[in-house]
Amino acid sequence: MMIDREPVTKAVIELLELVTGKPVGERTVPINPATGTPYAPPYTLLDPLDHLTDDHTLADRHTTAISAYQATFVSGPAEGDDDTRGGGEQAQWLADRGRKVIQRRTDGTPGYQHPLTIPGVHCDRREAREPGGTSDAGDAIITSVIRYRFFLEETGA
Repeated sequence: MMIDREPVTKAVIELLELVTGKPVGERTVPINPATGTPYAPPYTLLDPLDHLTDDHTLADRHTTAISAYQATFVSGPAEGDDDTRGGGEQAQWLADRGRKVIQRRTDGTPGYQHPLTIPGVHCDRREAREPGGTSDAGDAIITSVIRYRFFLEETGA
């Protein structure tokens, strides 16, 4: 068996939405299901990157995977004031929450405070690094970017 990408992506989106309290779109601006129109910022864009399922050994049974993602945290105008621009503080607030999704551990026990729930798959290690973002307020938005890597293993369940 092999770990599929789609359930991993769905779990990452659900986790980011839970912790930031803002919508997340996969590769595109998130759409409000009630109206069928794009959400206004702030929101997060999630881009799937590499999904490696081969450990390059003869005994590889493809029961592990490393899934990489890039999350772009997009700021927007102040709520109720369309004349304002997005700001670094708002983008950083979203990125801080996104970082906590990955790095915050439970108190005193192994594991992460916010589990990545994927049926039949366990995530035993996570990484996050910040390659940058945009900082030009003239763009009307400011972004902060985090790249994640999830180290996954099938549980047989």
